[in-house]
Amino acid sequence: MSLIKNIARITVPFIGGNLIGKFAVKNARKDYRKNVKPPFSPPGYVFPIVWPILYTSMGIAYTIAKNTKNIKNTKSVTNSHYTQLGLNYLWSLLYFKYKLRGSALIESYVLLLAVIVMSINFYKTNKFSGLIMIPYIMWSTFASYLTTGNWILNKDNPDYH
Repeated sequence: MSLIKNIARITVPFIGGNLIGKFAVKNARKDYRKNVKPPFSPPGYVFPIVWPILYTSMGIAYTIAKNTKNIKNTKSVTNSHYTQLGLNYLWSLLYFKYKLRGSALIESYVLLLAVIVMSINFYKTNKFSGLIMIPYIMWSTFASYLTTGNWILNKDNPDYH
């Protein structure tokens, strides 16, 4: 497989996440500080540490899955990867840029399902590739909890919408 293709597969999620972070999430820390947070909410500085690691692991797992010999489900690996990645980016736009917090809440569970489907597809193709996604599944589950808790605790606040 081409070195350039592999580098692109690894870096696309990371670069996309950084672009979304710069353009859609620029007021996120201010929003995060002013809203009531559910129990176990991490401090705001945790998110810019966790997401680059998760984006990089997505790219690595996808590259491993795509480079597995005798891959039978190459379309499902590719489709599930880019579907969850698109939903991942969409959540940030809905929640932070457009403040469509109720829509972001629903979308977070659709994203979680897409992450699980992608991880299963990766695992069927290459066990290690699927296992790399366990932290992402866990974080997506936690993110859905945070989105739900934030919506419940802040939905009546006019500044939240």
